[in-house]
Amino acid sequence: MDIFESILGSVNDALWSYVLIIVLIGLGLWFTIKTGFVQFRYLPEMFRVLFDKRTISASGKKGTSAFQAFAISAASRVGTGNLAGVASAVALGGPGALFWMWLIALLGAASGFVESTLAQVYKVPEKNQYRGGPAYYMEKGLKNRWLAITFAITITFTYGLVFNSVQSNTISLAFSGEFDISPGVIAGILVIMTALVIFGGLKSIANVAQIIVPVMAIVYIFLAIYILIVNITTIPDMISLIFANAFGIQQVAGGGFGAAIMYGIKRGLFSNEAGMGSAPNAAATSEVSHPVKQGLIQALGVFFDTILICSATGFIILSAGGFAGSDADGIQLTQDAFSILIGDWGGIFIAVAIFLFAFSSILGNYYYGESNIAFIKNSKTWLLIYRLAVLAMVIFGAIATFDIVWALADLTMAIMALINLYAITRLFKIANLVLQDYMKQRKEGKDPVFYRDTLENQDGIEFWGRDQTTEKED
Repeated sequence: MDIFESILGSVNDALWSYVLIIVLIGLGLWFTIKTGFVQFRYLPEMFRVLFDKRTISASGKKGTSAFQAFAISAASRVGTGNLAGVASAVALGGPGALFWMWLIALLGAASGFVESTLAQVYKVPEKNQYRGGPAYYMEKGLKNRWLAITFAITITFTYGLVFNSVQSNTISLAFSGEFDISPGVIAGILVIMTALVIFGGLKSIANVAQIIVPVMAIVYIFLAIYILIVNITTIPDMISLIFANAFGIQQVAGGGFGAAIMYGIKRGLFSNEAGMGSAPNAAATSEVSHPVKQGLIQALGVFFDTILICSATGFIILSAGGFAGSDADGIQLTQDAFSILIGDWGGIFIAVAIFLFAFSSILGNYYYGESNIAFIKNSKTWLLIYRLAVLAMVIFGAIATFDIVWALADLTMAIMALINLYAITRLFKIANLVLQDYMKQRKEGKDPVFYRDTLENQDGIEFWGRDQTTEKED
């Protein structure tokens, strides 16, 4: 196992120190410029679309509402990356890692917009729902079935199996450290709860996520704000420390300039998933009148995850101090920080919070795999095997070591992101034309409705015919 971990570490260092940094920042900047800074210019529009009454409920329609799709993707985004991932980034890369998390979120929101818009354009209607995501736009947009299958296998393995082991590992660490509950007991509880929900289907996942995610995020953010207000005098020094360490001006903890960048980007991508190809699977399920609406909502999800929740966690850890050279693993470092700042109950709160965050992530992750298995082969047998494998990895994660599950996650996440970024770069022209159509209709005072005959090249677009769109133009 030590040799395996060593090999994983070497490969991850090569990928994340060079390839992913250049690709993620470079393409994020390119998408930002080419879309006219869509993630900043259309921020008010994101909130208008998210809370429009037609996005809250999907009753009488296929699939999920736009709000439910946002909740499913948030269920996957908002998880261990926000609490455990941020903690490990600060501990290993120094406070400057937070700056690079912000940067990858601000630029990555454009990538998130492009991939989710494409997911809507190339979605496929089924009996009571829609299917879509990178595998679908690779096959239908790029006409590349083998690449689509490669991605589908990669995301199924990454999310359904590896990432779910990360989630259960974090829950196990939090509860064993705070309540001295054995990993075996935690594994048993988790596998039963997960089985009850995933055998209930997509609607069950959407309903659970829609309730859990907003509540747990709001409670966590308000508590974080309270802690920061109480320690408000330390904030200017923290911000100064973050920027100084981000560029190697001041060396803190385990990393200088290189470590801050690598861990900031690595954990930032794990948390917000912008450009990785995961959120589009949820984005494609929603019923909206225009693909850009869901693209905007998913871009908002990137900000929600990193700028709000990750920043709150990072500031709290810095306020508590003691992150440099800490022996605590991930979530335990966050628990220590809360206990220092608000008393022993803080560690208990984090244990409960991470249970809710991570459990909802297990549900969101599961759906990504289910959707892609249906793409490869619509087989009840394969779906059952996948569900059993998910439950097995939930057990594995609860009893495995911290380092091995995160190393596996970093590797599979890198491979998945590179495949998806290649695809959305090739298909960017389609996404940009759809964006221009949306902008034109908004300038005319309309609530935008998209039809595929708006595009000269409609090849591979199965939905969006004028007889299929349920909403009428104003």
